Amino acid sequence: MADTTIIRQRIIFKGRVQGVGFRYRARYAADGMGLTGWVQNEWDGSVIMEVQGRLDTINEMLRLLNHSSFIEIDDVDRMNIPVEEYESGFHVH
Repeated sequence: MADTTIIRQRIIFKGRVQGVGFRYRARYAADGMGLTGWVQNEWDGSVIMEVQGRLDTINEMLRLLNHSSFIEIDDVDRMNIPVEEYESGFHVH
């Protein structure tokens, strides 16, 4: 039986993640999987994301992001953070 616990993670991606459609691919994947949160570019070339949903669904989203011909993720830093109870949608900043 799948774990239905909702979690929220702050994830920082490093590598070739800016200028390659990463944020819009993340939004497309999140929308299709029912995840909520946001994603934005950072000044240092990394991308930060806060994503909320079931852990297995978040992991599947990350697998999809790592299988693009343009995106090259070299490092991922994940941290659990408090759930945003009334959040809706997934947004690109």
